Amino acid sequence: MTEVDLDEYLFAPAPVISLPVRGAAERFPVHRLYCVGRNYAEHAREMGHDPAREPPFFFTKPPEAVVEPGEPLPYPPATADLHHEVELVVALHRGGRDIAEADALDHVFGYAVGIDLTRRDLQGEAKKLARPWDSAKAFAASAPCSAIVPASRIGHPAAGRIALSVDGALRQEGDLAQMIWKTPEIVAALSRLWELRAGDLIFTGTPAGVGPLQRGQRIDCEIAAVGRLRTDVA
Repeated sequence: MTEVDLDEYLFAPAPVISLPVRGAAERFPVHRLYCVGRNYAEHAREMGHDPAREPPFFFTKPPEAVVEPGEPLPYPPATADLHHEVELVVALHRGGRDIAEADALDHVFGYAVGIDLTRRDLQGEAKKLARPWDSAKAFAASAPCSAIVPASRIGHPAAGRIALSVDGALRQEGDLAQMIWKTPEIVAALSRLWELRAGDLIFTGTPAGVGPLQRGQRIDCEIAAVGRLRTDVA
C-alpha cells in the first residue's frame, strides 16, 4: 500500500473501498459502480414499460454504495419504500474506451452477487417530475455485494438461476439467460459512454419480483456458479 503524506491534504483522504476475492488474500479495489436499467423483460413489464430490445441505459452509484458481505444493511433515510433488486455483478480488471464486444470478456476479472437498493418512492417522484434518479439510487450502502469469484475459476456465466428471498420467502427468481443485453454487449456499450477503469463494477439488471424491505428482515440471494449473499436490514 502506498504511504499517504497527510501534509499534502487538508484532511485525510477517503479510504479505498474494496471487496474480498474468493480464494485470494488480495482484495478488489472498487473504482465506480454502473447499473443497467430494465435488462429483464418481465421486470420491465412490472415497472410499466415495453420490454422491446431498445438500446441499454445506465445509471451510476458511488463507491460508498458498496456493503461488504456479512455487514448489516442500514435502512436509509428519507424513504418509506425501500426495494430490493438482485443482480449479477461484473468486476473489471482492465478498462478502456470503445471496447469491441468480441474483446469485452478479456476485461472481466470476475463476478459477484449484488443487490441494487432503490428508494422507490423517491424514484417515482423523480420520474413524475422528469428529474434524475440520483436520490433514489445513488445513496450510501445501496449496493450490498458478495465476494468476487474470478472468471478464471467459473468462466463467464451466461445462464443459471438468479434468486432472492426475504425471511425465507422467495421474491425474485429468473435465469441469467433472460438478460436482454448480455455481458459483452453491456461492457461495449458502457465503454462508448465512459472510459472504463480497472475496479469498475457493473450491476447487470434484475429479474421480476422486486419489492419492499422492512427493518429487521433478512435477505438471501444466490446466482448459480457465482455464489450467495446474505444481509440483514438493520
